[in-house]
Amino acid sequence: MSALLVLAAPATPVAAQGPAYLADVDDLPLAPGLVEDADGRVAFDKPEGRIVQAVASGRTNLAGVRAFYAETLPALGWQPGAERTWTRGKETLRLNVDTRDGVVVVRFAIAPSTP
Repeated sequence: MSALLVLAAPATPVAAQGPAYLADVDDLPLAPGLVEDADGRVAFDKPEGRIVQAVASGRTNLAGVRAFYAETLPALGWQPGAERTWTRGKETLRLNVDTRDGVVVVRFAIAPSTP
């Protein structure tokens, strides 16, 4: 007599989804609720450094998005500079967070820092 052993696999739990990142900057996360606009991407390298421009938007809280970047960017090595700019190494990040018709729109621009 042979025994038949049937193992029921438990329902696969859904893993907590981590943050999404800009497609062209693998260490620059999107704030919760934002989605990158694939048509708004520009990225290329030049001898002085990379240039990246991206746009992300979503129906989320403006103050929450600003707070997310104010907390997250320093943890990633970005130092606050002049209004809406951050520096890390030889790069400058310009971050413009605004709303348009109830949608939060974030524009990212990374370029080599000027001396």
